Amino acid sequence: MKVYLVGGAVRDFLLKLPVHDKDWVIVGGKSEELLSKKYKQVGKDFPVFLHPKTFEEYALARTEKKNGVGYTGFLTNYSKNITLKQDLKRRDLTINAIAQDSKGKYIDPFNGIKDLKNRLLKHVSNAFEEDPLRVLRVARFSAKLSNLGFVIYKKTLKVMKRIVDKKEILNLTSHRIWNETKKSLDTKFPHVYILELNNCFAFSTLFPEIYYLYKLNLKNIFFNFTSINTDLIFRLAKFSQKNVNFDTRFIFLCQFLVSFLDFNLDIRKKSFRLNFYSFLINKMFIRLNIPTKIKNITIMIIKYYYIFHNIFLYSSEKIIFIFNKINIWRNPNILNEISSLVNFCPYYNNFCLCKKKNFKPSEILKILFFILQSISVKFILKKGLKGVFIKKKLINLRIKLLDFYRLKTLSIEYKKNKNF
Repeated sequence: MKVYLVGGAVRDFLLKLPVHDKDWVIVGGKSEELLSKKYKQVGKDFPVFLHPKTFEEYALARTEKKNGVGYTGFLTNYSKNITLKQDLKRRDLTINAIAQDSKGKYIDPFNGIKDLKNRLLKHVSNAFEEDPLRVLRVARFSAKLSNLGFVIYKKTLKVMKRIVDKKEILNLTSHRIWNETKKSLDTKFPHVYILELNNCFAFSTLFPEIYYLYKLNLKNIFFNFTSINTDLIFRLAKFSQKNVNFDTRFIFLCQFLVSFLDFNLDIRKKSFRLNFYSFLINKMFIRLNIPTKIKNITIMIIKYYYIFHNIFLYSSEKIIFIFNKINIWRNPNILNEISSLVNFCPYYNNFCLCKKKNFKPSEILKILFFILQSISVKFILKKGLKGVFIKKKLINLRIKLLDFYRLKTLSIEYKKNKNF
């Protein structure tokens, strides 16, 4: 029984990147041998075991044969006769198909080390085409390694396009799609993930709601739509430099949809479109089973997009109404989420209606919230009020305080309008 270090640990070590997880492959071994040594098997039908002390993954060398659809339609063979080369051949990219033995010697039957030097993401064999999940994985590796100059090999990109064309990618579960997207948004350059998915025509298949809304908006405002807008890629890249949280990056991606809405539309049409956008995005969240926290913040951002970006134009009564709607009093941390997103309004400098341009909308939001927080409910309780009268009195006090502060301190001109 021989043990080899494989996969990302070898790749990252050769690239002089931090090695976080180590995966091992066992050649010439049996499940019974590992179980007798107190390794813990992961799953009943899959030959992966956890080391009793390090908890690192040890997998029996295996081969896979396509016998169905999607990424699960495989027959697995993990007998003692499977060689290391056969195991490495089933892997996705050559840079992930390098092994290292106990003496430190590299086993590289598919020239992965050469591709590391040439900065190429190249598929190992024709078996690559059998697993649609690899389209997302290659796009993710492109995002992860783009700062090192890695590009997708031309023939590999063609294979990715064929997988999409055969609609194999539609067989991926929501968990797999979201998991790869989450990992990609957690890289330094998440925009590369979207760019590569779009290059192989997978973006419109995986995220049809987002793709449709970009197509709809851009066709109305600019000219014939042919690909994901380059401004989106640029803005997401810039946003990601200052916001490392992956869920905030995804919310920004969805927020970008409403930025193309015409400011000259009347209130009813604007409201209808925002509700339509919210409906489509919510449909995507349900389909991909995206976490509730991301869903709630995204829908809220889309629904109140123009209010957040032009908060200074609205009456104090409307501002307090919105603060109550988003439950900012019980969850003040949500203000930080909103602020980071509002600061990156795609066309803030060109279309923002702020009368005081030295203030950003996010700064105004924080100032207003800070002022309103100064009113204590305990003060109202001392007046002897009960039930709904407490809420009414609290709202009235907040409106008066906000009116006074905006007029006397900020000198922000706003017009009380029934439409707002």
